[in-house]
Order: sequence, then structure tokens, then C-alpha cells
Amino acid sequence: MLKEFKNFIARGNIFDLAVGVIIGGAMTNLVSSLTKNLINPLLSMFVGKTDLGRLQLTIFGATYKYGDFLNDVINFLIIAFVVFLLLKAMRKVFPPKPATPSTEEELLTEIRDLLAKDDAK
Repeated sequence: MLKEFKNFIARGNIFDLAVGVIIGGAMTNLVSSLTKNLINPLLSMFVGKTDLGRLQLTIFGATYKYGDFLNDVINFLIIAFVVFLLLKAMRKVFPPKPATPSTEEELLTEIRDLLAKDDAK
């Protein structure tokens, strides 16, 4: 069991995953800072408050902090857009390889073509 665990850890995927998690955490902090320090002050010109997190609504004693939700939505949209741009750039640098048909697909294509040829006669 220890040998299997060692083989699992030694595979490249686990290290790639660890790097992704660390970079993702750093990116989350960066995007949160961007939202808090740059985007919220811009939005405050329209909303009137510099911290969207303070926006709340109280109904029958229940407080709904919709400002925090707005901050999270902005953070999510920024992260999603950055990931989209990264994937788009990666596809330009490393274009996906076209799928090669399997032997079974090639044989089925030949059969289809032969049947079509026989029907044309």
C-alpha cells in the first residue's frame, strides 16, 4: 500500500494539481483585492457607498446582506473571465490535436462508402 501511495504521489498530475490550487488561491486574493480596492470605489459613484458589503436590507427582523453577494458575484465574474482568457491563450499556444478515428470507425466508414457505391449502381 505504501508503494502504491508513493507511485500516486510521484505522478505528475498531483504536482500540477498542487500548483493549480496554490495559484488559484493567490488569484482569488488578487481578485478580491481588485474588487474591494478598484471596482467597489467605481461602483460607489452610482450606489453611494464605497463598500458594497455594507449594502443590506432588513425585512421583519431578518437582515439580507446583498452587498456581500454582489461582491462575490463580481469576484466570480472576474475569475471566470480570467480563466476564459487563459484557456483561450493556451489553445493558441497548444492547439488541440484533431481526433484520429479508431479502427472501428474507419471500418464503418469503409462499409458505409461501399454500401453507398453499391446503391449508386
